[in-house]
Amino acid sequence: MPKLTTLAASAAILMSTATMYAQGVKVTADEAHRRVEVTIDGKPFTTYMWPTSLTKPVLYPLIDDAGITVTRGYPLHPLKGERVDHPHHAGMWFNYGNVNGFDFWNNSDAIKPEDRHKMGSVYERKIVSTKSGANQGELTVDSIWTTGEGKDILKDTTRYVFSRNKDSRAIDVIVTLTALDKAVFNDDKEGLFGMRVAHWLESPEEKGGTFLDASGRPTQVANVDTSESTGVYLTSEGVKGPAVWSTRGRWCTLTGHDPEGHTATIAMIDNPKNPGYPTYWHARGYGLFAANPLGRHIFDAKQPAFNFTLEKGQSTTFRYRVVLFSHTVTPSQMNHEADLFSATYK
Repeated sequence: MPKLTTLAASAAILMSTATMYAQGVKVTADEAHRRVEVTIDGKPFTTYMWPTSLTKPVLYPLIDDAGITVTRGYPLHPLKGERVDHPHHAGMWFNYGNVNGFDFWNNSDAIKPEDRHKMGSVYERKIVSTKSGANQGELTVDSIWTTGEGKDILKDTTRYVFSRNKDSRAIDVIVTLTALDKAVFNDDKEGLFGMRVAHWLESPEEKGGTFLDASGRPTQVANVDTSESTGVYLTSEGVKGPAVWSTRGRWCTLTGHDPEGHTATIAMIDNPKNPGYPTYWHARGYGLFAANPLGRHIFDAKQPAFNFTLEKGQSTTFRYRVVLFSHTVTPSQMNHEADLFSATYK
């Protein structure tokens, strides 16, 4: 009997230790499989990954505190009924459509071989550090932006801060770009910080169509069944729905509910220290949700081209916060969130 008691006590200790180990925000690198797993209290939140099938690192998927995935599966893990356009829209990412004439945004395996020299890729180089904690975890990585001609033009150091609150999960993305040669971000609609959302977060008004990138390459967005699509955009300026595209604001939300009735809100927040603040919203009804502060003339023909430029050796930093709520949020709540984010990175 004493032996059984000892075994039971040992098992209890092990279970308690395992429970403690699973608690909090845990960031675990697995470089052999080209990924870093992020969990909260042992449950999946997101994964930083750089698979060979993509031309940039991404965060995929994004999962809210109710366990609901708010990002599209395609092209990494296609799901029944979702759109399969824009194969470069994978998870959440940071890149741009025209740097020194090279397109980093639209690059994917779908690009014809004869056009690949016009594209650019972002290559993961090093995991600088990881950190786990009770309510916050961090990941810092180094990447290189390389043109289709094989020239390295930007060093990218990105710090991700993963956190949780009582009713939300958040990711801060702080990207510092250093020019290895003169880098001109030509005024373009294809940028800068974006994600592709789940089918049920698309707009019910979206009927598809043909969308052209800056080089005139067409992408057909299919006219699919939108009976389960419930997504509605809203900006800090009160602009709503499809009208959000090409308008500016300090924040933008996308709210909808899945077929089981679960409500989710994705909030994207700009920071006053960012170039081009407040950002233009490159937010489409078919599921692209992006902040683009470097396009100006492309969104408003009355404005001069921005053409943001870094001379060799110069650096700049972009700061964004994405918050996942498992409920609706009011404009006053979002203004409070934006104020908090502004105060965090002064």
